[in-house]
Amino acid sequence: MAVKKQNKLAQTAVLKQILKRCSSLGREEKEEGPPVDVPRGHFVVYVGKNRSRYIVPISYLDHPEFQSLLRQSEEEFGFKHHMGLTIPCDEVAFRSLTSSLR
Repeated sequence: MAVKKQNKLAQTAVLKQILKRCSSLGREEKEEGPPVDVPRGHFVVYVGKNRSRYIVPISYLDHPEFQSLLRQSEEEFGFKHHMGLTIPCDEVAFRSLTSSLR
């Protein structure tokens, strides 16, 4: 039981780091941050072979299907880079998934 709670805390810490780098959450005007076209409460992901850019709401982080994509992303690419997250997923599958999350 305690191990499961530790894993959840570690995942929460990683998600907070992602949000700081990839969203406008908590950004002040003087701070460097994501591009201005990223609305508050959203973050950028890059999907598919062509790394197409998508701006997605932070609420997607609550969905198990999206969390699975984040775990795959961490395994394949890691989270230590300055641009938005790269999701190892076909664009059609990503659009299908995100349309069901709305």
